[in-house]
Amino acid sequence: MGPVMAKRTLLVALLIGALLMGAFAAGRDADAGWSKDEIAQLQSLWIGNQAPLPADPSNRVADDPRARALGRALFFDTRLSANGQVACATCHLPERQFQDDRARARGVGDTARRTMPLAGVAHNAWFFWDGRKDSLWSQALGPLESAVEHGIDRTRVMHLVRKHHLASYEAVFGPMPVTGPLPQRAGPQSDEAGRAAWNALPDSDRVAINTVFANVGKAIAAYERQIRFGPSRFDRYVEAVLHGREPGADARLTADERAGLKLFIGRAQCTQCHNGPLFSDSHFHNTGVPAVKDLPADAGRASAITAVLADEFNCLGRYSDAKPSQCSELRFMSKDTHQLTRAYKPPTLRNVALRPPYMHAGQYATLEEVLDHYSRAPQSPAGHSEIKPLRLSQRERRQLIAFLGTLSGPVLVAPESAPQATKLSSASGGL
Repeated sequence: MGPVMAKRTLLVALLIGALLMGAFAAGRDADAGWSKDEIAQLQSLWIGNQAPLPADPSNRVADDPRARALGRALFFDTRLSANGQVACATCHLPERQFQDDRARARGVGDTARRTMPLAGVAHNAWFFWDGRKDSLWSQALGPLESAVEHGIDRTRVMHLVRKHHLASYEAVFGPMPVTGPLPQRAGPQSDEAGRAAWNALPDSDRVAINTVFANVGKAIAAYERQIRFGPSRFDRYVEAVLHGREPGADARLTADERAGLKLFIGRAQCTQCHNGPLFSDSHFHNTGVPAVKDLPADAGRASAITAVLADEFNCLGRYSDAKPSQCSELRFMSKDTHQLTRAYKPPTLRNVALRPPYMHAGQYATLEEVLDHYSRAPQSPAGHSEIKPLRLSQRERRQLIAFLGTLSGPVLVAPESAPQATKLSSASGGL
């Protein structure tokens, strides 16, 4: 090769090298082009930044493996219902992120609200959309006595535990309390006959029944505490960014997904409510979500304040294992009913693209409808909405939806896999 040809070959090689380096740099810039403040926000949302599972001082068996095994059995037991066909798992389906894909949950009857997913729920301070329960174990008790969910009462629960789960119960909580003869049905939330039977019981029997009932909730909570989210593509992407490395094939975000992420932590102001590794602040917000025709009026958090304070199973109650000093969330909660009218807890956005419909009563069928709502910011049916119109363009909405899809990941249950539901025919009638 002559000198001229060699020089040309070298120039071509240098040019190709420069082009390749430029392309590589462009790819890196797309992933590394985050400001210091933006990186801090990404880290705050990263699942690797999630705090360890918090203790529940109101539930002394919250992390007892025996309680978890009992709670798992109770969670899938359809005998804990009026018709023998409804278990906790009826609405909280393990294969569907422990929710049911319905606009409103359906037990023995139809409810007025959407089923919330259970993954990561142990990190919450308040439970249900309105926070009318202040612990995971007391939350588990509400559906059992609801006329449209499980449809039974606490005395019936005691009979069922005594007959079908006695050994497991006593291994965790000690001997079943001794009582006098008990009616088959009795409870303060029951029908007229059930309430009359409850009021006729001596106080010692009511305390014994309540103790077993509370323990059932504590066991179910021990199981539910283990349900958690695994890492999503978003988490693998953030981990790469935090370590200054190129995201792998299972961690890359498209241009639209990165743009949507920038909107999410920036102009769209999504992190005002959807922050932290669970993408929820677990507080209560009125965002102007419309009411559903033909459903009862729903004041949200405003109506739950009285309920949680009066709840005999709250953190300060007789059946809690906590000291009063350990119940700060309940003791110092806001009681501003005006500010909290139609305020609801933001659900986690992890796996949100996989579980339409959306909002507390399934008002919106698609994420497109949700973003249209936030873009327009309509007036709230009651109370004062916190949101202002975002006026998102169609392209921005598409980018946000693309980003939300990166939050999909596995739902994990440790350490054992979920069993099949124990189901009895409704014709079985007895315990």
